[in-house]
Amino acid sequence: MPAIAEFTENAIRWLHSIAQPRTESEWGTGSDSVAVFENWTAEQEQAHTDEIAAYERTKFDAGWGALNSPVEFGGAGLPLSYVLAFRRAEDAFDVPRRTEMFSVTQQLVAPTIAHWGTESQKAQFVRAMLRTDVIACQLFSETEAGSDLAAVRTKATRNADGDWKIDGHKVWTSGARVAHYGVALCRTDPAAAKHAGLTMFLVPMDAPGVTVRPIRQMTGGTSFNEVYLDGVELSDSLRLGPVGKGWQVALTVLAAERLDGGNLGLANADQAVALARNLGRALTEIERDAVADLVTRSYVQRIGNMRVAGAVIAGNDPGPEASLGKLLATDTMAKTSDVVRLLLGRESTSDSGRWGTFAWTEHILGAPGYRIAGGTDEIQHNIIAERVLGLPREPRP
Repeated sequence: MPAIAEFTENAIRWLHSIAQPRTESEWGTGSDSVAVFENWTAEQEQAHTDEIAAYERTKFDAGWGALNSPVEFGGAGLPLSYVLAFRRAEDAFDVPRRTEMFSVTQQLVAPTIAHWGTESQKAQFVRAMLRTDVIACQLFSETEAGSDLAAVRTKATRNADGDWKIDGHKVWTSGARVAHYGVALCRTDPAAAKHAGLTMFLVPMDAPGVTVRPIRQMTGGTSFNEVYLDGVELSDSLRLGPVGKGWQVALTVLAAERLDGGNLGLANADQAVALARNLGRALTEIERDAVADLVTRSYVQRIGNMRVAGAVIAGNDPGPEASLGKLLATDTMAKTSDVVRLLLGRESTSDSGRWGTFAWTEHILGAPGYRIAGGTDEIQHNIIAERVLGLPREPRP
């Protein structure tokens, strides 16, 4: 294993060979987008996906992708500290930035298949997903289930030959238009206890009976989709994990998701602070206090992220910081919107043509969605209360 300083030097040398260093843009130049959810058309989403995947494949083939994945799947088998070191080096270069579906594919789904999959599934999917030859999405959420993942109603019925037919409806699916497979949590035993009657499947997104419909957001874009599964026939070879163990498989996915969401909102918080410096006027005392509060909150979020990373690098459980990460992130995003509204006033709702002003509309409209996405704030509070603080459940009447 190379020393981390030597590893970083080699990473920077390789990045120089394929990309230009990223230059700090001056205020008023370049894109002023601070959108929380991208407003891409289907064609734009596919183009961005292709561009990012091409870079991820180049990185993988050069030995800089899947750094902490097992060697048997094309990874380097290095500790997480090396992944973080490479990301810091990568941030200084003008390379495509991964969207959410790439994190889902490489950091959530591929490791879950490596843990729960059959040997055939591991051979077919893990390396392909780490290299982004295959893109995956999550088919978890349902309108009827709300934030209670174990209450899903999408039904998988086993045929006489041992294969399956899936019927149901999934919602809030990122990347469904460009994904090759979706990991679908389905109910296979309606008579069993809620958590015990679930099974996970790998669903080809081009299979007959799969219909993807974009969901129009109030920001104007369609970052999410609903997915209809009408009589989708699946081979038992696409079942992921044992029958009735879908909840345990889902927890493997969610554990990885919990560790990867702590940076949400920080870039836009920094942009709001930059806005305060470039308003062209002195801030009032109230405005200065609000900006200082936002800076403080963003540093608290960063410190929490560092503690989670430090625990994982040391091989320990990340502790309560991982559970608090999403709450800190949604709080930072809300406070960012508050600061921007305070600084801009009517310029945040009517386009004056001034750079870095009206673009904030997309953040203000989109940020509240993260209080629902990935588990509502109320669910996060319950997790912290029960699993971190050890508080008893409130008895039902």
